[in-house]
Amino acid sequence: MGFLELFVVAVKPVLKVLLVTGVGLFLALDQINLLGPEARNYLNKIVFYVLSPSLLVSNLAETITYKSLATLWFMPVNVLLTYMIGSALGWILIKITKTPKHLQGIVIGSCCAGNLGNLPLIVVPAVCEESNSPFADSPTCSTDAEVYASLSLAVGSLLTWSYAFSIVRAYAVSTGKNSSQSSGEVSEPSLESCKEALLPSSYGPYGEISEDTSVRVELPPMITSYERTKIPFWEKIVQCGKSITSKIDLKKIFAPSTIASIIGIIFGIVSPIRKLLVGDNAPLHVIDTSAALIGQAAIPCETLIMGSNLLKGIRRSEMNLLVIIGILAVRSVLLPLSGIGVTKAAYHFGMVGSSSLYQFVLMFQYAVPPAINIGTMTQLFQSGQGETSVILLCTYAVASISLTLWSTLFMSLVA
Repeated sequence: MGFLELFVVAVKPVLKVLLVTGVGLFLALDQINLLGPEARNYLNKIVFYVLSPSLLVSNLAETITYKSLATLWFMPVNVLLTYMIGSALGWILIKITKTPKHLQGIVIGSCCAGNLGNLPLIVVPAVCEESNSPFADSPTCSTDAEVYASLSLAVGSLLTWSYAFSIVRAYAVSTGKNSSQSSGEVSEPSLESCKEALLPSSYGPYGEISEDTSVRVELPPMITSYERTKIPFWEKIVQCGKSITSKIDLKKIFAPSTIASIIGIIFGIVSPIRKLLVGDNAPLHVIDTSAALIGQAAIPCETLIMGSNLLKGIRRSEMNLLVIIGILAVRSVLLPLSGIGVTKAAYHFGMVGSSSLYQFVLMFQYAVPPAINIGTMTQLFQSGQGETSVILLCTYAVASISLTLWSTLFMSLVA
């Protein structure tokens, strides 16, 4: 497969994203005003709660099976490594560039979360369809490409809406708290402000009042040891577990897309459910096709929102040019190099098979631009939408060249 043919294959999906982004920008202009702030907010909620979950459920139920999960176990590990390495590089970037606090979550999220959904779904099968492709000799290339891309979509969505979502939300929420306190709202009392005596001097024979009016309570050693042995060990473990789980908000960790990914995988690997939903002769096939029909609108709507947010970023953006260059370096240079090292090491130790297409997809997962869902998150939190759109536009524009060059190198390494 020559460089020109590969360039055409790789540039088409990225060019589609840029064109739809331009449409979203046009619809957000003041003269048009079809995607104003209120319209974006409603559309974003529809994508978050309806379109993206429908896309994940239908796609995973149709392509993922128990056999594919058993043979492709390293791919989830590989995707997790892309997030871990990207997070580390993003953290180094915000320290070097001294990124403002409220933008650090966006920078780390853009570095760690890649577009592991629509780009692999478009690019990888398209590579198989080329007559001079290095993978065209296999009759099952297109089928394998769909499975690889679908599993990449599933694992990427799980990590994006759990890991990256938590990072973006943490910085957005902390910024909101700071702004609310500065506007005059009452903040929670600190420990330093609570200096009154907890017990008066008349309570208990063991309280001793010091000169600074604080109370020091001492208990005899016998009572202390008795109290320690009074509670069984297993009850202490239960209490510790409850104290930890009480601090975890499952509603914020399990976003709709995360739940949809889990449901889609269950539908795919559980044979009785799969026979009911998947296939032309399945009794409930209409449910699967309806979900697929709704899910087809997810990616275009996300891209339109990104383009409409770009108008705000063009007018007023706090994102430093040095930060954008750093994100480009992370996603277009450092991560792809890491992908080559990880995949070659995994192949050397027998963690991946001899399939050249599988190795190509593992490397490809490191070279994709940031996930468009990062823009969806900032729209949900109403923080950093313009800056995120500027980052996405720059990274996708560069990806039209970098993704082609890296794909050429990846094919030469696995062919």
